[in-house]
Amino acid sequence: MLTYKTSEDFIKMSKAGKVVSNIHYEIYQNTKPGMKLKELDDIAKKIIEKSNVESSFLGYPQPGTIDFPGYICASPNEVIVHGIPNEYVVQDGDILSIDAGVIYQGYHADAAFTFGIGEVSEKDKELMKITKYALNEGINLVQDGQKLGTIGHRIDEIASKNNFGNVRNYVGHGIGLEMHEAPQVPHYGEKDTGFELKTGMAICIEPMFNIGSEETVVDEDGWTVKTADSSKSAHFEHTIGLTEEGTRVFTENLF
Repeated sequence: MLTYKTSEDFIKMSKAGKVVSNIHYEIYQNTKPGMKLKELDDIAKKIIEKSNVESSFLGYPQPGTIDFPGYICASPNEVIVHGIPNEYVVQDGDILSIDAGVIYQGYHADAAFTFGIGEVSEKDKELMKITKYALNEGINLVQDGQKLGTIGHRIDEIASKNNFGNVRNYVGHGIGLEMHEAPQVPHYGEKDTGFELKTGMAICIEPMFNIGSEETVVDEDGWTVKTADSSKSAHFEHTIGLTEEGTRVFTENLF
């Protein structure tokens, strides 16, 4: 489904985005070595309930397995995306990706970021820095008439230049009344090809870079996506609207 948004719809997405940004901020500020991923999910739950919004993730269906059991995805180290917030205890030197989405008056916003726990390696710092840079470079290209192949090409170019694996099995997406709408937003492609963006659309760009291979495997739980070679992975995502006033990021970082 592809939907076009009015200015009023974008206001709702902006309000949803502010809650997502707050979830990220509170988790970033409060995560310490020795905490369980489930405790981070509890932080998100409290913010969602206090803000009178709904989680986009809790109960999300997946054929062949359980509905998603968390308010956030919490993906440490070699987990790329869709990590279940469980009893895993974060350690000094881990990197952790947090993906959160909420619904405000029917409209979704969705964003992710990766951060280090305590002292992390220089290679891990570089991975996070470059993945975030690739997201921002992609966002800078979002405008009416832009082709998704051009955005994907730029992101893939950055991964290749820095010798990181660019995950291709999972892509960005349109967003609005559903968390996952058309179009798919790949993080690779050829310039001046692919789907053409138009004013009124909203998309999520979310590059996932690995220190090693781009190849992925799915855990037995049917959700957790890991690097096939157990190398670490980083994931950054924003919800972006093509408004009448121009391109707008609805999930701006607060840190």
